[in-house]
Amino acid sequence: MTALDLSSPVAVVGTGTMGQGIAQVALVAGHPVRLYDTVPGRAREAADAIGARLDRLVEKERLTGAGRDAARARLTPAESLGGLAGCALVVEAVVERLDAKQELFRALEDVVGDACLLATNTSSLSVTAIGGALRRPGRCVGLHFFNPAPLLPLVEVVSGFATDPASAARAHDTARAWGKTPVGCADTPGFVVNRVARPFYAEAFAVHEDRGADPATIDAVLRESGGFRMGAFELTDLIGQDVNESVTHSVWQAFFQDVRFTPSLAQRRLVESGRLGRKSGRGWYDYREGAERPGPHTAEPADAPAYVVAQGDLGPAGELLALIREAGIEVRAEDVRAKGVRAEDADRGTRLVLPGGGRLALADGRAPAASRDTVHFDLALDYRAATRVALSAPPSAAPRTVAEATGLFQALGKKVSVIGDVPGMIVARTVARLVDLAVEAVAKGVATAEDVDTAMRLGVNYPVGPLEWSRRLGADWVRGVLGNLHECAPSGRYAPSPALTRYAYAADEQEGTSS
Repeated sequence: MTALDLSSPVAVVGTGTMGQGIAQVALVAGHPVRLYDTVPGRAREAADAIGARLDRLVEKERLTGAGRDAARARLTPAESLGGLAGCALVVEAVVERLDAKQELFRALEDVVGDACLLATNTSSLSVTAIGGALRRPGRCVGLHFFNPAPLLPLVEVVSGFATDPASAARAHDTARAWGKTPVGCADTPGFVVNRVARPFYAEAFAVHEDRGADPATIDAVLRESGGFRMGAFELTDLIGQDVNESVTHSVWQAFFQDVRFTPSLAQRRLVESGRLGRKSGRGWYDYREGAERPGPHTAEPADAPAYVVAQGDLGPAGELLALIREAGIEVRAEDVRAKGVRAEDADRGTRLVLPGGGRLALADGRAPAASRDTVHFDLALDYRAATRVALSAPPSAAPRTVAEATGLFQALGKKVSVIGDVPGMIVARTVARLVDLAVEAVAKGVATAEDVDTAMRLGVNYPVGPLEWSRRLGADWVRGVLGNLHECAPSGRYAPSPALTRYAYAADEQEGTSS
C-alpha cells in the first residue's frame, strides 16, 4: 500500500464547501492539514467552520473530545502559498476554470517538493489539460470527491494522459486510508458518474417536454418503481439547476456535441429564469414558505379483472405472474407459438390479455399507439417491492382496457400513474440508456465494470449498478428497447452503442455455452 504517511502534511486550496469538506476528511484521518485561500481571512473562517463541525461530531458521539482537540491542533490556516511548502499532497478546490487551476498549479510547483502530489477536485475539466501546465505533469491526478465530502464515500481517482501510475496508486491508496471508496478512471469527459448519469436527468426532462407526465409523477415513478433514492427533478433542485445544467453542457461539448448528451431546453429556461432549485427558493418545485408541493398523478380505484391470459413469460417482468396469482387472480397460460405466431414475434410480444380483449405489455421502446388497444406498463427494479407502477395508455386504448390494467396493478397493492403515449415510458428508457453508457465506458477503458457499478451506487445512490441491472434484464432486452426507441426517434440519441451490441452477443454466447 502506497498511502501517504499520517505524519505527511496535506494542503487544501480553496475553502468553499467542497474545500472545507476535503480538509475535514484528511484532518479526521489524522493528517496535519493546511488551508489556503486567495481571499484574505477566508482560510481562518474555514478553519473555524471545520472546528464547529468537529464539535458536532463530538455531540453525535462520532468523535471523542480528545480526538477533536488533536484534530484542531493539526489544522493550520496558511497566509500564502509559501505556507504550503513541505506538503506531500495539495488538493485544489478552486473555481471550475481551466486557466485558474493551471495558474495555481504552476505557482505550486515553485513551492512544493518534487515528490508532492498535486490533485484537482474538478468534476468536469480535463485532468490532462490541468496537468499539462506543469513541468512535472506526472504528479497531477484527479481526486474527485462528492458533496458533502465527509459523508459521501466515493472518490473518483482520475489518471490524466501524463499521470504517472505511481501517482495514481498513491492517490488511490490515500483515499482508501481516509475511509473512502476510491474508483480508478481514465480522463474522459464526466469521468464515470457524470458521464454515465446523464440519461437519468435527460430522459426525465424529455418525458416532461413531450408532455408525457408532470415532474411530480415522473419523480414518483423513478422512486417508487425504479427504486432510485430521488427523482430527477427533485435531485436537480437539490444539486442546483445551474450546476447540473453546467455539467451536462460541459460533457456535451467535450464529446463534440454528441446527441446522446444534448442538454435540456426546459432546464436551460429554468436556469435563465433564476429558478435554480432549493437555493433560490424555486426550481422545478416551489420551496418558498407556505408553498405546497404537488403530488403525483394517481389513478382512481378500479375493479380488478377476474383473470388474465399470459402470452409468453413477460421477460424482465416475469415475477408479476406470481404476484397476480397471490392476489387471487387467475392466470391462464396461452402458447402463442401453437397458434402459428412466429417465434421472433412471440418473444417480442410477451403480454397479458385482459378479459375485455385489450392487452397489457411491458414497455419495450415502441410507441404504445403503434399497438392497437395495448396498454404498456413500466419497468420496475423489483415488482414485489414497488409501490407504484406507471401505465401508458395511447388514444387507441379502450377505456375498459385502461380500467382493467389499472385495477390489476391496484389489486397487487400498487398505486397507478397513467401517463401519456411515451415510447419506453420512464424507468425502462432511463435504465436502458444508463446501461448503454455504462457498457460503453467499460469497453473504452474508462473504468472496470466493478468500478462503474460501485461509482453509480455510491456517487449518486443508484439502487444497483447499471451493469448489474443489465445482467438482471438481459443485454438483449436493453438493446431491443434502445433499438425500438431509435426507430421512434432516429436522431442517434437512442441508437445502441457498438459496445452494447458486442456485450449482448457475448452474453448470448455465454448463456448458450452454459445451457
